[in-house]
Amino acid sequence: MNIEHPENDKKYLGLQVNSGVTSQPTVNPYRRARAKSIPQLTAGEYVEGIIKGDVSVLGRAVTLVESTSERHHALAQEVIEKCLPYSGKSRRIGITGVPGAGKSTSIDAFGLHVIREGHRLAVLAIDPSSERTKGSILGDKTRMEKLSQNNDAFIRPSPSAGSLGGVARKTRETIVLCEAAGYDRIFVETVGVGQSETAVHSMVDFFLLIQLAGTGDELQGIKRGIMEMADGIVINKCDGDNIDRAKLAAAQFRNALHLFPPTPSKWVPEVLTYSGYFELGIAEVWDMIDRYFEHAIKTGYFDLKRMEQEKYWMIETIDEKLKESFYQMPEVAALLEQKELRVLNNEQSSFTAARDVLDFYFERIRSK
Repeated sequence: MNIEHPENDKKYLGLQVNSGVTSQPTVNPYRRARAKSIPQLTAGEYVEGIIKGDVSVLGRAVTLVESTSERHHALAQEVIEKCLPYSGKSRRIGITGVPGAGKSTSIDAFGLHVIREGHRLAVLAIDPSSERTKGSILGDKTRMEKLSQNNDAFIRPSPSAGSLGGVARKTRETIVLCEAAGYDRIFVETVGVGQSETAVHSMVDFFLLIQLAGTGDELQGIKRGIMEMADGIVINKCDGDNIDRAKLAAAQFRNALHLFPPTPSKWVPEVLTYSGYFELGIAEVWDMIDRYFEHAIKTGYFDLKRMEQEKYWMIETIDEKLKESFYQMPEVAALLEQKELRVLNNEQSSFTAARDVLDFYFERIRSK
């Protein structure tokens, strides 16, 4: 007797294993057909929808900007160029902090405060991607429960996809689209303390550092470079039994800031405490940010910083395109493999090998 499952033998009374359902395809068979049914908009239609504040068109435009397809790239750049005259009128605020500091919860509270003051808010969150699969959870909306339900808020997580430089450029382009859509307050949330902070700092007007108290040596957990970039430092979770620790941490940060050189804006960074979960001290944090903007605009630093950022991103784009051109040239890729073997076999130094490859690349460029 051929028994498919031993458990179905008659000696096992009351036990039966049924055959499972057949495996279903992991991809919806109608997906491709449905995708084709959505017509691609022209650059003019994208711009018209964005200026009208159509959230669905804005979302599609951001997807277009994030696309790696060359076909989408030209259209995305045309849309951005046409949106530029309508941009630049927002306040851009970068928000960073150690993982678990409560960035998303704080943004939820900060965002509601901003909207209550009559503003429209766009939240651009750079989500960390897996280095192996390049996948991201993109779950920021689940941690911004109140804000995600508000019609005056636009929340867009973007995967870092292992390339902080690339996602930073696309985030900056997304800022232009959001400003053209009428969002006058832009929050850019970073992955966490690390390389992404430098990129985000170069695209925002105010850089807010969120820190925790009661986690050991408060000053050890933050790099000096991150603190020097911060225009304001706020200690989260100042509630319940943690109030005294939060105030102590704030005092330690104030003392540490006295050791740093003056900021280019001549603004003295302030250190405040608040509770994002219980929404305590939110108004005080925002008053500090308003004071910074008054100072920056009055001294002319606001316009100066914006101009410096424009130059910075022009140079960054040139660097990115040069690198892309270099690595995508088939002859260079073939020569690189040869040089790698010579370096690994100690037949040539890494420096001379690099020089040879670069000389070859520039020679091919000149001969075209």
